[in-house]
Amino acid sequence: MTQTAPITQDVLTIPRKLPDGPVNLVGLTRDALREALIAHGTPEKQAKMRVNQIWQWIYQWGVRDFHAMTNLAKAYRAQLAENFVVTIPEVVSKQVSTDGTRKYLVRIAGGHEVEVVYIPETDRGTLCISSQVGCTLTCSFCHTGTQKLVRNLTAGEIIGQVMLARDDLNEWPRPGEPVGERPRLISNIVLMGMGEPLYNFDNVRDAMKIAMDGEGISLSRRRITLSTSGVVPEIAKTAQEIGCLLAVSFHATTDAVRDALVPINKKWNIATLLDTLRDYPRLSNSERITFEYVMLKDVNDSDADARRLVQLIKGIPAKINLIPFNEWPGSPYERSDRDRIQRFADIIYKAGYASPIRTPRGEDIMAACGQLKSATERARKSRAQIEAEAGH
Repeated sequence: MTQTAPITQDVLTIPRKLPDGPVNLVGLTRDALREALIAHGTPEKQAKMRVNQIWQWIYQWGVRDFHAMTNLAKAYRAQLAENFVVTIPEVVSKQVSTDGTRKYLVRIAGGHEVEVVYIPETDRGTLCISSQVGCTLTCSFCHTGTQKLVRNLTAGEIIGQVMLARDDLNEWPRPGEPVGERPRLISNIVLMGMGEPLYNFDNVRDAMKIAMDGEGISLSRRRITLSTSGVVPEIAKTAQEIGCLLAVSFHATTDAVRDALVPINKKWNIATLLDTLRDYPRLSNSERITFEYVMLKDVNDSDADARRLVQLIKGIPAKINLIPFNEWPGSPYERSDRDRIQRFADIIYKAGYASPIRTPRGEDIMAACGQLKSATERARKSRAQIEAEAGH
């Protein structure tokens, strides 16, 4: 069925132009950057070259001061500084787990906050970024889902999360240093933080195109994974316009259970979702889809569930990530026993699918999957609970 309008939510994405101030170049596509430069006095014949130069300074070298962009004439640098800024979200705090996981509390325009998580591994590093302030999907096992949706992030606020993590990890090459000389600390991006990426499609797409651009951050599309709870009409667009890997928050093998765990299932049920997913590997030229499956004790972790799961995904190139439930204060579920998770994994593996059991990371700093929630929101809730208990 033809989609006449993008699936979005009734939330505002703030305008790029700062109030009565300069234009932030972070998050602009190449075409939008060209238009902005021309509108502020760059001769049209020079615009393409200027875009390339400024793009490399911002996204390849991590430079944010126009006066340091030394292959531009001094007068032109002054003109840029008068009309533009290169601004990314502000890191309010950083926590480091005993396992090396880093969690950043990040402030964006309007004083809102999101969380960003960096997970280091021996030969790679994964950055988990957010696409919305809060979330509207209210998945019952997810702490983030208990925080109300405030707004979509702009493309600049999304790619800015990658940039601030590169700052903290000192990953930017120095100007003049051969690209690729330094070890790649952020080798993978996962859109698995706060929010549903496909409810903010345009901004997510533009940010990921910046991340994939070969003259900047230069991450392969196969190093980017977008996680969705199942916004069916936007899945084909993701394949065609982003082309990244896809992960699906699946978590159940019957509509009755998935309706309770992932309420979006009431709109697009398991059969509808799976019909759409069958086309994704072909449309995106991806190898396989990742099915995320959080293991909840006595809810979705039986042998019968494992066998049903295998039958449901039959014919779809896939792997199943089994995620031990990460408990949070007041959560209504418990983590499945280790032996139960292993038995579940064995059934899937014997059916021919990879079934890795995710090792929880950053639990001691509430940075694990499903635990993200801004510190101010947690504090706000705590105050409300205190007042309620006091009878106010």
